[in-house]
Amino acid sequence: MQDRPRGTPPEEDSRGTGGGDNEPVTNVRTALERLRAPAREAVRDAGSPTGPPLRLSRRARQFDVLVALVIGVSTVYYGIDNVDNVVLREIAPGVEVAVPRPSGTVGLALMVTLAAVASGALALRRRHPLAVLCVVTAATLATPESVLRLTFYAFVIAVYSAAVYSPYRVATLAALPVSVVLVGTSGNSVTPVVPNEYIALLILVPMAVAAVGLRTWKLRTDEGRTRLIALEREQAEALRGAVEHERARIARELHDVVTHHVSVMIIQAGAARKIMESSPGQAGEALLAVEAGGRAAMTELRHVMGLLTMNGEGERADGTEAGTEAELSPQPGLDQLGTLVGRVRDAGQPVTLTATGRPRAVPSGVGLAAYRVVQEALTNTVKHASGATARVTVEYAPEHLRVEVTDTGGGAGPGAGNGRGLIGLRERLTVYGGTLSAGRCPAGGYRVEALIPLEAP
Repeated sequence: MQDRPRGTPPEEDSRGTGGGDNEPVTNVRTALERLRAPAREAVRDAGSPTGPPLRLSRRARQFDVLVALVIGVSTVYYGIDNVDNVVLREIAPGVEVAVPRPSGTVGLALMVTLAAVASGALALRRRHPLAVLCVVTAATLATPESVLRLTFYAFVIAVYSAAVYSPYRVATLAALPVSVVLVGTSGNSVTPVVPNEYIALLILVPMAVAAVGLRTWKLRTDEGRTRLIALEREQAEALRGAVEHERARIARELHDVVTHHVSVMIIQAGAARKIMESSPGQAGEALLAVEAGGRAAMTELRHVMGLLTMNGEGERADGTEAGTEAELSPQPGLDQLGTLVGRVRDAGQPVTLTATGRPRAVPSGVGLAAYRVVQEALTNTVKHASGATARVTVEYAPEHLRVEVTDTGGGAGPGAGNGRGLIGLRERLTVYGGTLSAGRCPAGGYRVEALIPLEAP
């Protein structure tokens, strides 16, 4: 065998390749690298809950405390009753050995402590099932063979609680076999002897528990079904209420649109009728204004009805694709107040528009609400104060938008109001935290003011 030259790396030999003998080592390293990531992921998943945390009711917590108290009292009494006793164990047919139990003050303190720790931990068996299992397993391993009954029953309950209530399923599946194997293979792995008078009790208790469990499961199933039916009923009622609310909102929208345009059209048509013979040209202009108002009303009506026939994907209910017609144009806002005031002015109602403050962009809903306030106020002016001078003021303040419409008062115009317009405006402004005030002015006339809060620019 040739010696390796000095300075040659250990993985290289005199042949210069170093591949033959080191291939198994390389394969093992590669396999370990491949297994490292799944192992790390498994460890991470073991500490992650696989379900929502258990929500305990007050009755469940009280039941756990009662179980811990009953087991604790019975096992502590068992320990006190068996101190300084000797038990005979049959290790072969006809062969018995004497197994002494803990004696003296130290033995009594040991048994009472083990019984109290194992049974007291059961009070938390549903809130911290894995921790309880670890504590009870440790107490069971520390229990002397002759008094295994001190912690054995608590161990059985802890194993059951960890299997049923622990949200950490991976960690639980790993901890349960380990606990059972440790207890089963320890030096204390002697099944506790049950007196004959308790045999019937051990048979009847599981049967009673199973019956109660089945009854509870049935009650919970019925309760869940009832809750589901009630939830479906509440959802149906909420949907019906939303539909009714939407219908009321659309009715107010149509009221605002149609009332304004029809009122203006009535005034313009009446003016055209009066001057038809004396000034045919002006009568023609008035009729053109009537036509324009009617077209505007129809455009907004188509827009509202178009929204009702739209589905969530931008198509109509009949399957046709929505186009770019005028009826699908955006809702009016503050930028269209000039057009609105111009239409009213063309109808013969003197109106001025004034804007104060620094104009800035406002949300579309706020702009629409302000537009409807001006529209409704001017419509009421046309109806109830024909011939009066109206003034529209829009004030841009740092924290709010103020819209005010005043008129000087006049004679009643065509049509009569029912007060629903102002009610609808108040409801509309309430959505945005705004307020509406309306009333007669001390010097005569009428005043409508809306305040809508805005975010600071």
